[in-house]
Amino acid sequence: MAAGLPEETVHRLREAARNASANAYAPYSEFRVGAACLTAGGRIFTGVNVENASYGLTVCAERNAVFQAVAAGERDIRAVLVYTSTSEPTTPCGACRQVLSEFGDDIAILCHCDGDAVLEYSIVELLPHRFRL
Repeated sequence: MAAGLPEETVHRLREAARNASANAYAPYSEFRVGAACLTAGGRIFTGVNVENASYGLTVCAERNAVFQAVAAGERDIRAVLVYTSTSEPTTPCGACRQVLSEFGDDIAILCHCDGDAVLEYSIVELLPHRFRL
C-alpha cells in the first residue's frame, strides 16, 4: 500500500493521471504532466499542465486537478498522483505545493513516471512551513 492507499486505488490514480497527460498543452516545453486528485469520497479528478506563451500564466496539472475537485464541491483531498513520461519522477512545484497545502496536512503526494522510481511524500514533507492566514 502506497501512502496508506490500497494498491488498486494507486493503480486507478496512476492510470487516470497517465491518460490525462496525453491531453496536456505543452507546446513550449514539451513536458507533459498529468495529475489525479483523490477525494475522501473516492472520487478522482484529473488535470493537465496548460502552458502559455507568457510562462507565468501557465497552470500546472496538480492545480488543475484540485481546481476540478473544488469546482465539483469537493474539499477533502486525500491524495494527488503526478505522472510524467520521464525516466525519473517529478515533484510538484512550489505554487502547487502551496495550493495543495490549503486542503490539509495529510494529503499524500505520489510521483510516478515511465521508469520504476516512485516518490511518496505528505504535503507537510514537501512544504513544511506553508503560508497560512
